[in-house]
Amino acid sequence: MAFKPQSEDDGAMADINVTPLVDVMLVLVIILLVTAPLLTQSVHVTLPKTAETTADIKEQPLQLGIDAQGVITLNKLPIASLEALETALKGELQRKPEIGLHLYADQDVVYSKVAEVMASVQHAGIAKIAFVTIKQ
Repeated sequence: MAFKPQSEDDGAMADINVTPLVDVMLVLVIILLVTAPLLTQSVHVTLPKTAETTADIKEQPLQLGIDAQGVITLNKLPIASLEALETALKGELQRKPEIGLHLYADQDVVYSKVAEVMASVQHAGIAKIAFVTIKQ
């Protein structure tokens, strides 16, 4: 190896050697990736069992159903169109301003039909909508 002879005007080297910095950062990333899955801990708890309770509802919510063929029913009465549904819902909302709505939709109903019905409910002004499912 050839060395330069030192002269009086040679100063300190101003370049930073980043190789050790990159090595340390890679080691820290690897440690983080290895230890992160170990930090999630789960605690197994046996929860107490209680009897089923019903919600304290002063007024029964409206029952809005959509069967597999797309027929809409409001409180078990068939509704001819979405406009008729919206009119009926506005009438119910006039009688009971805080009325809620339970939506029963068959699992075979096309999603677009459910979306159209939900839009009609929203246009009627009903804000409390609950989706009813069956517990398995």
